[in-house]
Amino acid sequence: MSNKAALYHERTKHRFTGYAKGPDTLDWDLQPNPFRTFEGAARVDLPLAPEQLPPAPALTRDAVGALLHLSMGLSAWKQFGPDRWALRCNPSSGNLHPTEAYVLAEGVAGLDDGLFHYLPRDHALEQRRRDESEQKSDSPCLWIGLSSIHWREAWKYGERAFRYCQLDLGHALGAFSYAAAALGWRAQLVEGLGSAQISALLGLDRAEDFGRSENEDPDALLQIFPAIDGDGARAPALKTGVWTGHANLLDRWPMYRWPVIGEVAEATLGAVAAEPGEPNARAQGESALSAELILQRRSAQHFDARHVMPAEEFFAILESVMAQPRAPWTVWNFAPRVHPILFVHRVAGVEPGLYALPRGGKSLALLRQSLDPDFVWSRVAGAPESLPLYLLKIGDARGAARRLFCNQAIASDCCFGMAMLAEFDAVEQNPWRYRGLHWEAGLIGQALYLEAERFGLRGTGVGCFFDDETHEFIGLKSGALQTVYHFTLGGPLTDSRIATEPAYPDKQRAKATSP
Repeated sequence: MSNKAALYHERTKHRFTGYAKGPDTLDWDLQPNPFRTFEGAARVDLPLAPEQLPPAPALTRDAVGALLHLSMGLSAWKQFGPDRWALRCNPSSGNLHPTEAYVLAEGVAGLDDGLFHYLPRDHALEQRRRDESEQKSDSPCLWIGLSSIHWREAWKYGERAFRYCQLDLGHALGAFSYAAAALGWRAQLVEGLGSAQISALLGLDRAEDFGRSENEDPDALLQIFPAIDGDGARAPALKTGVWTGHANLLDRWPMYRWPVIGEVAEATLGAVAAEPGEPNARAQGESALSAELILQRRSAQHFDARHVMPAEEFFAILESVMAQPRAPWTVWNFAPRVHPILFVHRVAGVEPGLYALPRGGKSLALLRQSLDPDFVWSRVAGAPESLPLYLLKIGDARGAARRLFCNQAIASDCCFGMAMLAEFDAVEQNPWRYRGLHWEAGLIGQALYLEAERFGLRGTGVGCFFDDETHEFIGLKSGALQTVYHFTLGGPLTDSRIATEPAYPDKQRAKATSP
């Protein structure tokens, strides 16, 4: 590994001998503001998603409200003693939420043409730019822009934070894909769009509007189509108009600086692009989730170490992470480059041990030649023919999983955990792929979260793991594969001491009393 992205990855590995560089102390009373606002920008209030989603709604303000509620909105408030915090539909490392969402609207009923910032705290849009043209487009168009505020993660996690921001971006892409599918829509990543173009479209390059406030890194642009099929995504034209609003300062007294994060961010900027020769995996039929299921997603804090999940649920959840023509995989054209290694503990009819799930292309051959030569590589009896699940080694892996997942009990108490191996040759060829590999891992994580909810289970993403020790445990010698994300899934235990409150009490109360 030679380029800056690969060097950053090596530098930020956790090891048995020491963790990646991070802050020596945390003062939770000085945590950065979890909500970016643009002071002075006009507000547009949004309605919440209805419990029963209408089929294929048109692009309107109300439908945009439902899309944002189910993707980036709050799902609840939690309180324990004097501490109160918000949960959101999109997961985030440490519940820190570095990902910001923007709306670009053309001809959308109920919205001015222009750019808006989404404020999840209030479920409202802040109007950043109103386009000069007063004539509405006959063909409504909607785009979602995504950016990252790296300091939100770096405040707690130090140099490793850039990894977590990219994983969160993958979760956000998945959240929009699932939310769009629930509305009968489709979300698709705009390809060939450079970072500078995204920055200009979202107003992130307007230094006069940010001042001393924390910058936002341009990540991605999605086009939202009011149908599951249709043409490929395109970028909107760069418009002129009246700009309003100034970004708030999230952290007035930052205690640390992590220059390597800015360096790797700069080194991995580039255009989103599918690899040449990839098949176009557009939707042929979505398996939509209900609004209720999307809004109930939670990250498990503890697992019931006695819970045994049925094999059919295990296989169904694993099938959901395979690239296929349904949400969330229709969000892009990337060839699968992230492949789970599973630590199976308690699945009825499936022997405890290590398993591999090569997700496509030449990944089976790559994994077989890269991992421990003593692995057996036998297909799992009873698994669907379409699921390439392979037994590597039978045995109790609970202790090893716990140790490798930074000594966390969730790794041994879950029904199964996984380490996601990414093909790092892509990073050597194009440093932007470092972001893309983490997005793919985050997208896998989002599928696991929501599919677990279908069966009354819970998942939780794990960003803290020992990188090279995981590689050593599975016999990986080459740097061509690197673990980028871990995940656990099982029967959750609920802490009854933590109170749950409505996400938007005023809006929900008004909704409940409306005729």
